[in-house]
Amino acid sequence: MTNKRVGLDSFWMPYSSNRNFKARPRMLVSAAGMFYRDERGREILDATSGMWCCNAGHCRASIAAAVTDQIKTLDFAPTYQMGHPKAFELAERLAGDVFPAGLDRIVFANSGSEAIDSAIKIVLTYQNLRGKAGKSLLIARDRAYHGGNLGGSSICGIANNRRRLGNLLAADFLPHTHDLSRNRYSRGQPKRGGLEFANALQRLIDLHGAERIAAVFIEPVPGSTGVLVPPTGYLPRIREICTANDILLVFDEVITGFGRVGAKTASQRFRVTPDLLAFAKSVTSGTMPLGGVAVRRDIAQTFLDAAEPNTIDFFHGYTFAGHPLAAAAALAAQDLYAAEGLYTRARRLEKYWGDCLFSLRGSPNVIDIRCLGLMGAIELQPRPGKPTARAFAALVDAFHREQLLIRTTGDTIALAPPLIVSRQQIDMIVERVGRVLTRIR
Repeated sequence: MTNKRVGLDSFWMPYSSNRNFKARPRMLVSAAGMFYRDERGREILDATSGMWCCNAGHCRASIAAAVTDQIKTLDFAPTYQMGHPKAFELAERLAGDVFPAGLDRIVFANSGSEAIDSAIKIVLTYQNLRGKAGKSLLIARDRAYHGGNLGGSSICGIANNRRRLGNLLAADFLPHTHDLSRNRYSRGQPKRGGLEFANALQRLIDLHGAERIAAVFIEPVPGSTGVLVPPTGYLPRIREICTANDILLVFDEVITGFGRVGAKTASQRFRVTPDLLAFAKSVTSGTMPLGGVAVRRDIAQTFLDAAEPNTIDFFHGYTFAGHPLAAAAALAAQDLYAAEGLYTRARRLEKYWGDCLFSLRGSPNVIDIRCLGLMGAIELQPRPGKPTARAFAALVDAFHREQLLIRTTGDTIALAPPLIVSRQQIDMIVERVGRVLTRIR
């Protein structure tokens, strides 16, 4: 560990209050297992898997060894008209062992944002190739977050994220499914409103016409806007409407993939298979930037069939897509998930996790608690005239006084510990959050 202090002015931090951070930094310098260590040498219990990504915990030796071996063997190789074995091995592994049957053509990217932009380009190009260029409208949801690139920003349902960018790609929005009036304090899937919320898609189809709509983008469980678990019946009905109207369904599983909801994907947990599935974050357990899209085989075949021999079939890509080091890290991460039962461990811990979270019901300013797998949210009453202030105060207090890393979105505390978390560590997380809630009135 180094004690050298570095200047803070040059790095313009993303999605941050730069002034707040730089006035009293929350600097992480090392990590192992369930814990970070800050520059003061304190252990910080990670209740957010870094940022929804370190599902196998931190600094796992087997992943580090795989990356070290790879960088000594092949540091970089292009995937434009060339290839290297690890990219193909990883694609085969994901297609055969992780993603739902039929989603077996893998496009690699470097992040969830790039994965969503890739999915948008696949959707729009596919519609063009089959003679339906008029199908160019994208449907997403209020309170959706699909990354920071221009495509993802176009279908972002968070007003502050889109307000300053103006109009981008053509998009319209379904209502979100968060309904405190009927589903407050739901464990697992809420029971009310699923079909009602899903049928809003039919109303958009009636408004715009199915001949204009290219795809519907859905996060099975939105995490960045507060762990909004879909009501019973919602996702199957969305799938049914898309199929009936020749509209592609895209699942954004950047947060929900690789064990977070107690299955390899949320698609498998909810038994609803999309046409495309975007992934990132925990594919490498957060160790290397990697994302991508799993695509239905016949969609990919349409691109190949339309291309002349020896010509490019999909005009899209990234220099580092399928990077050897990232592929090596992802393969090692999948090995860990399989060997340690981490794909399904969240399902085994789900009841205990929920019991502990719901013990905070009745804490000061708590107006809702919800959970699924190893995801959880504690929604707080906003301070009068100061939305987000109470939750942000909780984030700062948790770090400095409780040595706990949490995430906040709006006035919601979001929790998603690494899948290696023990019951004792779940107790520690909830006890520390409870103390925070008593102090931030």
